[in-house]
Amino acid sequence: MDKRSLVLTVVVLGVLMGAVDSTIVILALPTIVQSLHSNLFTMIWIILIYLLEIAVLTTQLGRLGDSYGRAKIYNLGFIVFTIGSALCGASPTAYFLIGSRGIQAVGASMMQANSGAIVSDYFPPNVRGRAFGFTSIGWNVGAILGIVLGGIITTFIGWRYIFYINVPIGIIAAIVGLRVVKDVNKIKSKVDIPGLVLFGTSLSLITYGSADIAGEGVVLKNELMIIIGILLLVPFVLIERKTKFPLIDLKVFRNRVLTSSLLASFFQSTGYLATAFLLIMYLQGIRGLTPFNASLLLIPGYILASMVGPFAGRLSDKIGARIPATLGIGLMAIVAAYYATQLTLVTPYIDIILISVVGGLGSSLFFPANNSAVMANTPKKLYGGISGILRTLGNTGILLSYVITITVASLAVPRYVAFEVFLGTSNLIGGVASKFLIGLHAAFLVSIGILAVAAILSAIRGKEVRANTIEI
Repeated sequence: MDKRSLVLTVVVLGVLMGAVDSTIVILALPTIVQSLHSNLFTMIWIILIYLLEIAVLTTQLGRLGDSYGRAKIYNLGFIVFTIGSALCGASPTAYFLIGSRGIQAVGASMMQANSGAIVSDYFPPNVRGRAFGFTSIGWNVGAILGIVLGGIITTFIGWRYIFYINVPIGIIAAIVGLRVVKDVNKIKSKVDIPGLVLFGTSLSLITYGSADIAGEGVVLKNELMIIIGILLLVPFVLIERKTKFPLIDLKVFRNRVLTSSLLASFFQSTGYLATAFLLIMYLQGIRGLTPFNASLLLIPGYILASMVGPFAGRLSDKIGARIPATLGIGLMAIVAAYYATQLTLVTPYIDIILISVVGGLGSSLFFPANNSAVMANTPKKLYGGISGILRTLGNTGILLSYVITITVASLAVPRYVAFEVFLGTSNLIGGVASKFLIGLHAAFLVSIGILAVAAILSAIRGKEVRANTIEI
């Protein structure tokens, strides 16, 4: 195995571990609540703290990777993630577990922020799509493992081992990473402290306020946090335009392909992840399936996405990202449209499996092409920063998907019931189920609208030419 293949293996492993922990906790959450004698409204922060920190930290850690070495930050992320996982497994109380998840999220942020930049360092633009295709395999296989292992480990071994399983993998990956993943395009620059503080505070307020809407609803506190967070972006932009070493070089957004690709990622995450959350609520709340059995219906879609990803990435290397990425979003919109119009109280499970396969094909077309387009249109010195922005937008979209799901569903049933349905601790019967289904249909329609925006942005990004311009 040559050096590039070893580097890609380490990156894929990091992506896989992050994906595992994005899905594995949902299935175990009811068991964790009982074990630690807590409640759903407290323990939901096991999920939210992870999403919030990754959304806030990835841009900053990507920029730090540009300055101090992407490989250093990435490999350190493996170590921090592994320590956080061990602490999660040993947690004696709910709040200790939430704090440990916060440590784990710091490590995941360090890896996510710099993974795309490392791929771009080692792979030239004309083969980069194929490399990102393999990272998409890591994500989809990780999601499958999270779904399957979450149910099996929690049921037969114990919830603590969903975290302990990361420890030996993390140790091995960190050792290999320190040996093979080296800094290639490190840029000497100063850290933009004012920009980092302003942008971090802005994102923290926006994401925390949004996340809390899922739990509390729209209240004055949450509204103020979101408004103040948005307003802080104004002085941030003014500072970034004048500073010599900006956290985000705003000039790069003059590139239409880059800007459209980043925004397409944000709206795709917001729109399509919401459909997955909503479908799980339908399968658990209306059809009465356990979280484990409900998630098994989604596995065929993940498997297809894992198989097709490298081929879709290779296609984007040949013809550019616009066609495969836009087609991928179109397939996701078809899935949301099916759920919005055809999902009933007795929809055959085989139909749900088949339409989820269509969604998996859409994901495999979109992610490698779009990620490759972002990095192909980014200057070398900003690989880490733009890779971080890409993950920040994607993770913020995931967080907003969760907020949209709970908020829209709670228009049909009380908010605490929506929480319990999503977590698999309650299901609905009779007229309540029919009313809840109407609310889910409305939420799927919202997802279609969001995906339509993503498709438009993807389609207008323009044509790219990928030349072999990078030498290692």
